[in-house]
Amino acid sequence: MSADGRIRFDRLILPRFDDGFRLARWLTGNPTDAEDVMQEASLRAFLAIDRLVEHNVRAWFLTIVRNACYSWLEKHRPGITISSEQLQGYDQLVLERGGVSADPAPTPEEALIAREDAARLTAAIDGLPLAMKEVLVLREYHDLSYREIAEISGVPVGTVMSRLARARRHLLARFDGGGDAA
Repeated sequence: MSADGRIRFDRLILPRFDDGFRLARWLTGNPTDAEDVMQEASLRAFLAIDRLVEHNVRAWFLTIVRNACYSWLEKHRPGITISSEQLQGYDQLVLERGGVSADPAPTPEEALIAREDAARLTAAIDGLPLAMKEVLVLREYHDLSYREIAEISGVPVGTVMSRLARARRHLLARFDGGGDAA
């Protein structure tokens, strides 16, 4: 690794750690496992930084995080259905909003309703199959384009669109009908 590689890593990858951690936390199901995944993903990114073409660093790094997640899941949870633990109050709100906002503090009633809605949404997302959850999180929480998600996931754009549509239908069915979607 060259000295320039270290500088590139610090400049290009470090600012994207929060995005990577959020994706890892969603896919692994908890912060502790996400930290393990991020260590592996960071090492992989660090070792490959000299080969990075800077056209879409965010998608490149999230691809590494995604692949590290799947490798970790295969090793530590082979053959089981993945369901993430619910995030705690403030973390749920920050994740849903995509960051800390300058909105005025909610009333206690609004905060309670928001926590209940966040818990329902998190539970509904947790109930999605991993492939649909991955696409939904990358699109809605990371605001990536279909093309970027296709690059990260290694599937055609049409598959991304199909998975996203099915995930959204599933969530709507959970909220409109109160039950599981087929």
